[in-house]
Amino acid sequence: MKEALYYEKLEEKKVRCRLCPYECTVSDGLTGACGVRRNKGGTLFSEVYGKTTGIALDPIEKKPLYRYHAGEYILSLGTRGCNFHCDFCQNWHISQVLDAPASDITSEEVVQKARELKSFGIAYTYNEPFIWYEFVLDTSKLARKNGLENVLVTNGFVNMEPLEEMLQYIGAMNIDLKSADEEFYKKVCKGRLKPVLDVIKRSVKSCHVELTTLLIPGMNDSPEEVKKLVSWVSDNLGPEIPLHFSRYFPCYKMDLAPTPVESLKRAEKIAKEKLKYVYLGNV
Repeated sequence: MKEALYYEKLEEKKVRCRLCPYECTVSDGLTGACGVRRNKGGTLFSEVYGKTTGIALDPIEKKPLYRYHAGEYILSLGTRGCNFHCDFCQNWHISQVLDAPASDITSEEVVQKARELKSFGIAYTYNEPFIWYEFVLDTSKLARKNGLENVLVTNGFVNMEPLEEMLQYIGAMNIDLKSADEEFYKKVCKGRLKPVLDVIKRSVKSCHVELTTLLIPGMNDSPEEVKKLVSWVSDNLGPEIPLHFSRYFPCYKMDLAPTPVESLKRAEKIAKEKLKYVYLGNV
């Protein structure tokens, strides 16, 4: 384990994590909401530093990023845990299962593998990369020194100070904008919307950003919901931010029927009234 960044020590061997907006107060022996940052004797540690649940060479479009190194492949890896607990999680077997099998890997090995495979960079994906903060930061620095790009595929739920430090090394991000409704985030994702919006607005000033919304039937796919989300993107970020609508399939705790393709096509039509780049995924 490696001592965590962004936390403070409290009385009675408690700590307060400052990595994400939850700012969990963690008692000795326990973890925060992410499940992978543990208090041991009054010191907060990352339990997933140098631990990966999967590594593969993926098309950049799989992230999805369509307007960044299009047609190229990128070395992709992730670990376990997440600071959200979405009922529909598509990668729940690693993000929500905290004893998911993981292999040891070093930053040097990741960079070496990327160069051997002639990847243009490294993508931190599959689970939430910001809770893997210390390893992603160290690897991103080394990758940048070796002429490689760094990509984050993230829920965007992180505090501003750690975001600012990370952004120095990031070339692109795909950020989930799960809904434009605060109640959706609270009830379905066990999170909050406003911090995500703030992270999106800050990130577009430093790197290439594309957004992804998983459309779920009856929950966030109505014309009114889509118009609200698209208007926020257009009004706050401009018409050239790529937006991906992805098709939901039953997964984890949610057993609703898959999103009708017609719903995605309707959302695409609405979005194209204000946005230049709109894409459909899982169709």
